[in-house]
Amino acid sequence: MTLIAGVDGCPGGWVVAIVDEERRTLSWRLAAGAAAVIDLLTEPGVEAIGIDIPIGLPPAGGSRAADVEARQSLHERRSCVFPAPPREVLAENDYWTANAVHRQLQGKGLSKQAYFIGARIVDVDRVMTPDLADRVVEVHPELVFARLAGRPVGTKKTAAGLLTRMSLLTPWLPGLADAVASRPRRARADDALDAVACAQAAARWRRGDALTLPAEPAYDERGLPMRIVS
Repeated sequence: MTLIAGVDGCPGGWVVAIVDEERRTLSWRLAAGAAAVIDLLTEPGVEAIGIDIPIGLPPAGGSRAADVEARQSLHERRSCVFPAPPREVLAENDYWTANAVHRQLQGKGLSKQAYFIGARIVDVDRVMTPDLADRVVEVHPELVFARLAGRPVGTKKTAAGLLTRMSLLTPWLPGLADAVASRPRRARADDALDAVACAQAAARWRRGDALTLPAEPAYDERGLPMRIVS
């Protein structure tokens, strides 16, 4: 049995899609924090985890090629990629201070969207190690959907957008519609579909046919690869 996990943020924690590729089935978990996500690797059969959060952070004054290339790849949907901030910014406890530090270090302000996922970035950064990097990979769901569709897809905040994403993933998981309908109550439908997209990218990573941005990633000061897998 080979299981792949895909992870996306949801209110109060993380929603986890666990996919059995051989049986083409899907089950759900909720995880309170990143440590619980990483603990999935100790369970029988779990081979890889894809998570929608930056792994590997830029130095002060620098940026990640992964974010730059992801934004370029998504064209008109580029605004859904929030450039990962340096650890010095994430250490601040309020937006206005973090914004000031980001402006000082990076030469520009910090978006509120990027700030509000900062706690999740820190949560994952605390538990990630270079030894885990071959089994736990960063995924941006919009890149997965763009790969499946052959072009960037529209917003996920509409019924049409959700249906498009469902149709792109259903050939991989034929029972997806019923599974999404039975997702944990805390998770929205778009959270659930993003988690499944992360699982699909992690499955490709495990097989060795994933795409990565950039093709040859740099490593951060802690030895974590700065790459996005799709």
